Amino acid sequence: MWQRIQTLYLAVATVLSAVLFFVNKAEGVRMISYIPYLILLIIITLLNLIALTSWTHRVFQARTAVLSSIFCLALQIWLVVDFFVTGNDPLFRLPSLFPVVILILDALAASNIWADELMVRSSSRLRAAKRKGR
Repeated sequence: MWQRIQTLYLAVATVLSAVLFFVNKAEGVRMISYIPYLILLIIITLLNLIALTSWTHRVFQARTAVLSSIFCLALQIWLVVDFFVTGNDPLFRLPSLFPVVILILDALAASNIWADELMVRSSSRLRAAKRKGR
């Protein structure tokens, strides 16, 4: 499980999504103080955990990674909109960019998972063709 690069991508994405529960998005404003952010963070973290632990079902793992990246994109868009809508111009912190990093890591993991799945399918097809040829 840990020898695959996509597992490392998903592990780092899971850790980053868990870190978002404990950081401030701006001066004195926690990420979990706003209920929609909290719901999105819970969904993203759970999807990353599910993708991390379902290595035996590659298609399901890739789909959950893609779904997690979609929710990360939604969270990041929401953060950007909040940044521009706030009238008092709060200073946003670096962890506000973590959803972009999680999005990239989930997309890389999904890409590598699909590549593994295609490799397994092609080798299975070759084995089946070799058995028929006997």
